[in-house]
Amino acid sequence: MNKIKEFINEEDGIAIVEIILILVLLIGLVVIFRDKIVDLTEKIINSITADMNNINPES
Repeated sequence: MNKIKEFINEEDGIAIVEIILILVLLIGLVVIFRDKIVDLTEKIINSITADMNNINPES
């Protein structure tokens, strides 16, 4: 009977469930906002590229 009580009170599996739920939430957010993430990433890359083209190397 003590083994059953110890098994019920053991909380090691809780952390794994929490990690899985967080991953599912993050994947869901990425799927929902995929287009906005892609647009933002493209804008950032284009801005960096434009700024690099405006840099004049000193000779």
